[in-house]
Amino acid sequence: MPVRLSSVVGLVISTLLLVPGSHTAISPDEVEFISQADQAANASLLWGTYRPNLYFGTRPRLPESVMTGMMWFDASHLQGFQRARHACDQGDGIKGYGYHKHDGRRYGLQTINDGPSNIAITTEFVKIPGGEHGGNWGVRIHGVPMKDQVPSITSIIFYMGLEGEGSMDIVSKISKKGLESPVRLEGDTPDLGDFEFKIVDGPLNNVPGPGIQQDLSRTQWWGLQTPENEVWKAKDIIMPNLLLSARERLMQESNQQEALDKPYAYFTLKNELTEEEDEIANLYAFQKVFKGEFQFDILFESGSSPKKMTSEALGSELTRQREEFEARFENVFHLQRKGFSGKEVEFGQFLLSNLLGGMGYFHGSAVVDRSHPPMQDEESFDGAATKPEFTSPQSLFTATPSRPFFPRGFYWDEGFHQLVIGKWDNDLSLNIVKHWVSLIDDNGWIGREQILGDEARSKVPAEFQTQFPHYGNPPTLYLAISRYVQRLLSHEEHHQQNLGGAGQQTVRMGSIDDADLLRTMHLDNPTMASAWLESVYPKLKLNWQWFRTMQKGHIEGYGRQAPNNEEAYRWRGRTPEHTLTSGLDDYPRGEPPNVGELHADLLSWMAFATRMLKDISSHLGPEYADDVEEYTRIEKNMLDNLDALHWNEEQQAYCDQTMEEGKPVHVCHKGYATLMPFALGLLPADSPKLGATLDLIADEDELWSPYGLRSLSASDPKYRTGEVYWRGPIWMNINYLTLQSLHNNYINVPGPYQEQAQKIYTSLRKNIINNVYKDYRKTGYVWEQYDDRTGEGLRSHPFTGWTSLVLLIMAEEYT
Repeated sequence: MPVRLSSVVGLVISTLLLVPGSHTAISPDEVEFISQADQAANASLLWGTYRPNLYFGTRPRLPESVMTGMMWFDASHLQGFQRARHACDQGDGIKGYGYHKHDGRRYGLQTINDGPSNIAITTEFVKIPGGEHGGNWGVRIHGVPMKDQVPSITSIIFYMGLEGEGSMDIVSKISKKGLESPVRLEGDTPDLGDFEFKIVDGPLNNVPGPGIQQDLSRTQWWGLQTPENEVWKAKDIIMPNLLLSARERLMQESNQQEALDKPYAYFTLKNELTEEEDEIANLYAFQKVFKGEFQFDILFESGSSPKKMTSEALGSELTRQREEFEARFENVFHLQRKGFSGKEVEFGQFLLSNLLGGMGYFHGSAVVDRSHPPMQDEESFDGAATKPEFTSPQSLFTATPSRPFFPRGFYWDEGFHQLVIGKWDNDLSLNIVKHWVSLIDDNGWIGREQILGDEARSKVPAEFQTQFPHYGNPPTLYLAISRYVQRLLSHEEHHQQNLGGAGQQTVRMGSIDDADLLRTMHLDNPTMASAWLESVYPKLKLNWQWFRTMQKGHIEGYGRQAPNNEEAYRWRGRTPEHTLTSGLDDYPRGEPPNVGELHADLLSWMAFATRMLKDISSHLGPEYADDVEEYTRIEKNMLDNLDALHWNEEQQAYCDQTMEEGKPVHVCHKGYATLMPFALGLLPADSPKLGATLDLIADEDELWSPYGLRSLSASDPKYRTGEVYWRGPIWMNINYLTLQSLHNNYINVPGPYQEQAQKIYTSLRKNIINNVYKDYRKTGYVWEQYDDRTGEGLRSHPFTGWTSLVLLIMAEEYT
């Protein structure tokens, strides 16, 4: 069953994802972790993931789930209906939107500045756990005209849909004039039990005037039955109904000018239940029309919750959660302590919150082409699919790069996402990582993009939907796991210091409502930490072995000299213009593509992954001693071959290799690919190659710009040619890796380049923070990449995927 992730702007704080057989309600990352701690053996209810591409967020869906969403349009003129908002779209002309506060579990605040509709909408939600079915939640929706002198009439449609078994019914007094506040709807499902929705008006709302035989001070409504798995198409269902209603009313009215003057009265729901014989309504839409500023609450109350959900309780809890978020943000990232201004702190909160608000739970089939023999090399290098097939349904809990443009999981991106999320919420991050690890198949392969279900595919061009099991992506999950191991070691060291170096470690215990406890269970409890590492280790090793087999490059028979004949790698999936599998897309490589290529960045990733597996196996204990020995030997072989195969003395850089006239030659395009040995910390602090790399970084004719390190040297013939994607523009992920490596490996480690490393670090950090913040203040967004000549944000926006790493740069959090 697919999970909605693309079409609806929906409000989705309502989402409850149910796993059959669950009884205890907790938040996403608590599911397996709490059960491991024997605090809730049947805990398997996920709540609080938000639709990545929606203005308000995302929601998950499995066999039984209640889905909610919201649409709105400017009802002051007819053209406003044509601009109805539902899904995030970069062409909407929105003057900035995103979560400004979001804790990843129970609370979030988002503002959408809809300039064309002259309304700024703020949504603020909270979840209150309790009972056996997930507890209560509520959202407050507040609209304020952006221009007081311009008429502001806003029509909002909130809908609720039920997928799977169960029922929902309006229990308010039915009227063709509309429903009086509070509107009440009751329902039940096998897993949610009994529940109630309420829509409660604020005290100061105004309406623009009377409707056509309707009272617009009331809530207009429509109930209908939709086909299985099509609630996500709510806009395509509801908006034609509004248009049909408007046409019927126009035909009945003799004064056509009135319709032009008062479109808000014509574009309204019919206040009826549309059910055919043997059908039961599973989708309800509720419409409200406001003049000027407005506010209303959506309340969800679980029948098993011991607490009542009221507007008063919602207001009080929103204030408390807002204050807790701000205090905890400072406690984790220390931006005020570092001297950042109030506005800069709010910017940092936006970076974290919008990344968390872009998390989603996806479920459905992927498209995979397994028709290629595993080791058959490409013949045409065109990347064409020959026999794509649907897989069995899969599930993934993940962050996403960009809610409007990339609303799905990317293996290349996710390791970077988890550097931020893991710092904020260790156990939430571990759950996401484990979801990704679970998708590694029995051969060790994992798809580069996780496009699960029909709705996900609706946002992806057909030519990019098919995944190939001999194509990989940089294994960035190792970055996130490496950071977890570092946090774990630091946590254990700190605890031992508090104990004076002796004594048993105790585990903090509390109720499952203790959010702080849930964030650090796998740091506080050594047994759980080891269990988690042991649970992911086998598949990580399998994935590593897949890379060593499927991405293996050729040494013997190609005229190459290397210390060993095993460790050489090339990215499969090359085309003449792209190496999408490398993550660097159009970054220049050897021409034309051939099976004799070797890629420096991939060997660097493999050496880093091998070192990470060595660290994990070392942490797991003496029974893994053989693995530690194997990784130690292979890591040395990889580093030896990295220098022997890829270092070019003349260019003073690490370069790819290709074959020309039957002989291996270096292909040197200085940029992010050549930085990877340095960025991943593979160079010793006293290596002359480090000095040459630092010179490359600091050279304005090469990689240095006032706004960050450019992706390709300004002196390269391919600089700013073709798509100009990874051929010059600045990307935050590699700039972060550069700063991390400088800070962790070279600034604080004695060596001949220590002073140079410090100077580069200080200037680069300042340039990146200043530019991204300045552009955010100007545009309301953070962007996929930044122009290396002007600093201007480029391409997808908001892009709070790895661009959120700027928060860690501000906080100087690299461990």
